[in-house]
Amino acid sequence: MRTWPLAHVDLRTGVGSVLLPNPVLTASGTAGHGAELGAYLDLASLGAVVVKSLAAEPWAGNAAPRVHETPAGMLNSVGLQGPGVAAWREEELPALVDRGARVVASIWGRRVEDYGRAAELLAGADGVVAVEVNVSCPNLDDRSRMFAHSAAATADAVAASAACGFPLWAKLSPNVADLTEIAGAALGAGAEALVLVNTLLAMAIDPVLRTYRLGSGPGGGGLSGPAIRPVAVRAVHDCRAAFPLAGIVGVGGVTRGVDAVEMLLAGADAVEVGTATFREPRAPAQVLAGLSRWCRWHGVDRVRSLVAAVHGAPDITVAVSAETATPDEGDGR
Repeated sequence: MRTWPLAHVDLRTGVGSVLLPNPVLTASGTAGHGAELGAYLDLASLGAVVVKSLAAEPWAGNAAPRVHETPAGMLNSVGLQGPGVAAWREEELPALVDRGARVVASIWGRRVEDYGRAAELLAGADGVVAVEVNVSCPNLDDRSRMFAHSAAATADAVAASAACGFPLWAKLSPNVADLTEIAGAALGAGAEALVLVNTLLAMAIDPVLRTYRLGSGPGGGGLSGPAIRPVAVRAVHDCRAAFPLAGIVGVGGVTRGVDAVEMLLAGADAVEVGTATFREPRAPAQVLAGLSRWCRWHGVDRVRSLVAAVHGAPDITVAVSAETATPDEGDGR
């Protein structure tokens, strides 16, 4: 039994073809479109910064109020407000690049062609290492269902997004009967990785006013935070079992280093920290430091040895280029 912590931990990982210095990322929708969190932490120290989802054109989002705190999380109905890809590239991306961040751009659309247009506008963007295809949004071509509720619609959106020329990560919804069917369609259409999961459909009502707490009214909102972590862990676990070679990013309720460990054991190559940043903007850095401490105290010298360990998977070595970070980057000490 180890009685003294390891001095160093190799935190390097990979999501599909994308090599990262460590497995802790921000989550789309919670870190803004640019370098907002840079006032609280070193963005270059994170595995990557995943920006809020962007449409091809500016989008105003939903009516206020847009967020409501719950006992173990948060409801939101922000409605994917954003400046559009072109404005983002000109006004927000340069600040992220200047800070040394590895950027994952997230795109969404109301129709399949919207994904293609957003992807085309992203082509060649400096600092972008991957594109998250957020299919957990309305599909006007299919009676306002989500793309992520249909295997065929998911595949169409992912295929259209290939125009960006970057590795594609498909962000999926947990609100389906068979997540692995949707995941298989995304991977078959060209996605290198799965981002699991987006928010759970939810609602809050004010008992005194007898009205909805969110401006979206009967449309409700999405539940995030610690309450959904077991759902995300199950999604990661089942998709890793179904697709042993796929890249997987776990997201949902990660607030501590040990939460990240649980996601990795279930099969995630990396994790995203989202709702926790609303309470503590330094949360991603704190999770990264906590992950490193946990590994040191438990004798884990390589974070990759945790990935899919609950499945009995062999330790998979990730090829690391000379440009990736050295072990223990982002240790928090």
